[in-house]
Amino acid sequence: MSQDYPEVNISTNPLNMPVFPAVIALGANIASPSGPPDATLLRAFDALPGSGVRLIARSSLWRTPCMPRGAGPDYVNAAAILETSLSPQALLDHLHAIEASFDRARTGRWAARTLDLDLIDFDGRIEPDANVQATWRALPPDRQAKDAPDRMILPHPRLQDRGFVLLPMQEIAPDWRDPVSGLDVTALIDRLPSEAKADIYPVSDTGELLSKSAGLGR
Repeated sequence: MSQDYPEVNISTNPLNMPVFPAVIALGANIASPSGPPDATLLRAFDALPGSGVRLIARSSLWRTPCMPRGAGPDYVNAAAILETSLSPQALLDHLHAIEASFDRARTGRWAARTLDLDLIDFDGRIEPDANVQATWRALPPDRQAKDAPDRMILPHPRLQDRGFVLLPMQEIAPDWRDPVSGLDVTALIDRLPSEAKADIYPVSDTGELLSKSAGLGR
């Protein structure tokens, strides 16, 4: 499915390798070696570029309640658009390495974390297939708190439920469409229950488009 990002066209790098856009969600709710969560996310933006990865756009920082509410400190969340020549798995490995550099410890589902980097979308792909995607999207809330996929699922199967992902995304990719439902970000936000959007608000104006050279094909 064709997607829309800022000034979007498939491009190539100087080595003539195809590059593709990806959407990343960032979050933190406890201090890292870089400082409190807001400082961590700003440093994480700087850490995202690497071999085969460019940072194209970044959102403002957003304050969001812990999920489940009251289970820990509030989060700071954000979104970013990347351009990459990496495969989805290699990009995810890159994100996990960045998390580790900020002392991320995987102690349990929805546990407090110094930095969380989620791969939300990669070039509009549905992986491994539509049936697996549908199974995880339909997972009831009590199972969501306990079960984690044993493989990469694209797009992220919980994106349509998360105001803390969609609201920052709306800043930098308002025309992006969910490859599964075909709905754009605004429509997905409109479908959220009020409690999924409550008490989520921007706390900085750092959002910006950094490049006009990359994105998904229109």
